[in-house]
Amino acid sequence: MTEPLHTELLEIAQEAARRAGALLRDGRPADLAVAATKSSPIDVVTEMDIAAEKLITTLIADRRPDDGFLGEEGASGDGTSGVRWVIDPLDGTVNYLYGLPTWAVSIAAEQDGETVAGVVEIPMRGESYHAVRGGGAWATGAWEGTRALACRPAPPLDQALVSTGFNYVTEVRTRQAEVAARLVPLLRDIRRGGSAAVDLCDVAAGRLDGYYERGLHPWDLAAGDLIAREAGALTGGRPGERPSHALTIAATPGVFEPLQRLLEDFEAWR
Repeated sequence: MTEPLHTELLEIAQEAARRAGALLRDGRPADLAVAATKSSPIDVVTEMDIAAEKLITTLIADRRPDDGFLGEEGASGDGTSGVRWVIDPLDGTVNYLYGLPTWAVSIAAEQDGETVAGVVEIPMRGESYHAVRGGGAWATGAWEGTRALACRPAPPLDQALVSTGFNYVTEVRTRQAEVAARLVPLLRDIRRGGSAAVDLCDVAAGRLDGYYERGLHPWDLAAGDLIAREAGALTGGRPGERPSHALTIAATPGVFEPLQRLLEDFEAWR
């Protein structure tokens, strides 16, 4: 049974993600410009990232003033309630900057360090994904009603469709390209969508057999990781570890372990 607190957190996250998604979709200026760079000149933040995070944090703080925050664009604070919100107001910023549709708003709520609710809003698809710990994963979209999510039955690895992403730091990107080149002959194919949150939801929805990436931050993966797990996927990092900056993997059971083993052999985390 879902705890009332977790339901409350989910409802707040859904409202905040929906409003931020509408702001980003409808308010994108024709002359959208780069406001700053982060890890490298191609790791950008736009004026809309900042506006969306402010909308989200203001709404949540109004409803739950004692909660903490961890946001990509600078929201930070421990709070006193034991609840912390992990926010990526615009996951897939470069896609958004170029007018590509694969971007999302990702909001997760942690209680005592464990993710208990998560929402990923994908406005250009008209889709919204959500999960509460122990309550399954669900989505709304072009179909009728709310759909329960389940990852795909595991195919043989050579028939698995896997997505990945590339870091903004040149040396890391080069190493990641080398790993992908070694992987691709062993898989059905590799995709690169440009949003970790969307990729994790696509694993949950059965659109991908697996996903891996190095260099993710907590806000990139917190909501999507919960949604993927609640849909039956396995998630982790290096063997015996949780998803982390070093390595994040999400895959249908049967694909997860051989994919993780190959990535360890190829030192994808290095």
